[in-house]
Amino acid sequence: LIELATTSEFWITAGYSLLRVVLGILVSLIIGSLLAVLTESSKWIKALLSPLLGVIKATPVASFIILALLWLERDSLPVFITSLIVIPIVWSNVSEGIRSVDKNLIEVTKVYKFTPAQKLTRLYLPSISPFFMAACKSSLGMAWKAGISAEVLSTPQKAIGTELYFSKTYLETPSLFAWTLVVIVMSIIIEKLFVFSLERLGSKLGILHHGGNDDKA
Repeated sequence: LIELATTSEFWITAGYSLLRVVLGILVSLIIGSLLAVLTESSKWIKALLSPLLGVIKATPVASFIILALLWLERDSLPVFITSLIVIPIVWSNVSEGIRSVDKNLIEVTKVYKFTPAQKLTRLYLPSISPFFMAACKSSLGMAWKAGISAEVLSTPQKAIGTELYFSKTYLETPSLFAWTLVVIVMSIIIEKLFVFSLERLGSKLGILHHGGNDDKA
């Protein structure tokens, strides 16, 4: 690992894998949250899309990767797989958060004639934020596993998963352990930074309080 870290190729490879996983996480957070809002706002949409959530959860990651290889480019596959695995987690947690909003408080906002923006910032976001944080904490580790697994099978250029694949192919055990350690360390660091950043942002905006640190997944 020390030998690898002295080369520029090592940092470029790690950076590209980091970019793919982070991009997949961001895409999944947006899509998962939007799907939660849609399914909780309409019974018809929920009835239509809920079976899809079960299918995604039940299907092995490897199957998605192999199928996606038929249609997607190698470099974009890890982003797609990461998003696909994280979306159900965000979707289910945010949906639960929306359902947990106090019905009495909703009536209060109607009595005092809150605007849609006021309802969003003063009622819904503070209520949903603990569930959203729980989704982030639950999904970040899985996002790395899914993203690296996709890289191993698709072998894109400049990817940790590709290096793992070559290490296995050429029986380079030290390299295999080194890159695995890189994945573990990067996963822990990114998870801590990501959650810390969201908590700080939520606190400044007034939508995340001490309850936001509680896992509700």
